[in-house]
Amino acid sequence: MKVAIVGSGAMGAGIAQVAAQAGEEVMLFDSRPGAAEKAVSGVRARFEQMAAKGKLSSEQASAAAKRLLAVASLADLAPAQLVIEAIVEDLEAKRTLLSQLDAVVSSDCLLATNTSSLSLAAMATALRSPERLAGMHFFNPAPLMELVEVVGSIATSLTVLDRIEALARSWRKTPVRVRATPGFIVNRVARPFYAEGLRLLAEQATDPATLDALMREAGGFRMGPCELTDLIGQDVNFAVTRSVFAAYFGDPRFQPSLVQQELVEAGWLGRKSGRGFYIYGEGAPAPAISIETARPAPARIAMAAGGDSLAEALAQRIEAAGVEVVRNPHLPTDILLRVTDGRTAAELETGGAQPQPTVVVDLALDYARVKHLAASVSPRSIRPGHTAGWDAIVGALQAAGIAVTRLRDLPGLAVMRTVAMLANEAADAVHFGVADARGVDLAMGKGVNYPLGPLAWADRIGIPRITAVLSALGSFYGEDRYRISPALRHRQWTGDGFYE
Repeated sequence: MKVAIVGSGAMGAGIAQVAAQAGEEVMLFDSRPGAAEKAVSGVRARFEQMAAKGKLSSEQASAAAKRLLAVASLADLAPAQLVIEAIVEDLEAKRTLLSQLDAVVSSDCLLATNTSSLSLAAMATALRSPERLAGMHFFNPAPLMELVEVVGSIATSLTVLDRIEALARSWRKTPVRVRATPGFIVNRVARPFYAEGLRLLAEQATDPATLDALMREAGGFRMGPCELTDLIGQDVNFAVTRSVFAAYFGDPRFQPSLVQQELVEAGWLGRKSGRGFYIYGEGAPAPAISIETARPAPARIAMAAGGDSLAEALAQRIEAAGVEVVRNPHLPTDILLRVTDGRTAAELETGGAQPQPTVVVDLALDYARVKHLAASVSPRSIRPGHTAGWDAIVGALQAAGIAVTRLRDLPGLAVMRTVAMLANEAADAVHFGVADARGVDLAMGKGVNYPLGPLAWADRIGIPRITAVLSALGSFYGEDRYRISPALRHRQWTGDGFYE
């Protein structure tokens, strides 16, 4: 197949590399003089590097390089059977380009856009045959990331989507069929990962380095929200959030953060500017992480564990370290360790018939292996002269090989509230037919490397616990941001999960 790519930036060049390596004849065009030629040279150099590392044979690398050609004008794209546009993320610029392409390529040429969030239906109005435009959203870096969101608008032909999906598979990519809605799957469902982290920072729950460490070491995410947005670029991430927020008519679930806005206004854009949440460059100091100092291991602790699989897994970890765990004690003198259900420690210790001091611990991807957990305690239970209970809990966790970070006593702590909100957004995507549950989880795994799909994670934790966390967040803040998806409500009532 003859494939044309318009736009030779990082995405366009990456897509060109993927197509040429897969055996397609590729034409690369850019309106900037010399840009396409420079990109072609860069891709050919990468083929040579791959051959040197044994990832391609020298013959394969040479053949792929020969299939890649820079062209000087849009008219040169006339023989193309597929054109993928990867130009600036601007609706009018894309509409203008598509109109120009419509006059150049044949009527049976497929047209695809690599947009991450713009309206396909609006773009398609620039074409005489709107049904031939589909989304083919790659992720950066395109040669390494497996996911391609194959997006259809109300105007897109199903035959076109089938052809695009088959082509993506032939390029050794993992396509996921998506209905065109703002943000598609990944840029929509991923918003809470950034938003809840930024919310915790705004509320002074902890510092960026500690938050990132918790999300990695307890949640199993490859990067925390601060280091990830520094890598993406604070300006880029903020712009996507604003775009999705506007596209959903100001839905508070997608509300941008003043914390991130201030970084952008200061020019602290992350790695590319040398400073974001962190300072970069030679000699930059390593950020310090806040963890509790060593405490002696107690002989016993009390824990609310009966019938709670998460708490039971943690209890067994503590017991293996030689600390007795008394399940569901009734002595009011015990400080009680609980795995978060969304309620704060202060609420839990005053919510029953008899007050009981409580420590709340965060969610972990795997309590058998976790090495760092967040915990919170009511200020009343840790005032001067009254820290013995807190010290015992910290000592027990440390004896089990778990570092402890004390967070401000806010609902859901860090990992649990983030996972609950990710699951909620993923459930809403399913509810509104953006994709099915497997498609959503596959996209989040392949597109942003989550350790577990949000809906599979919800099934593992239990839908009732996810809805309890969201309910606690909504009650605490009084905001529609934490409203529960109908898809979660339905499964809460029926007892079903997303996977049967």
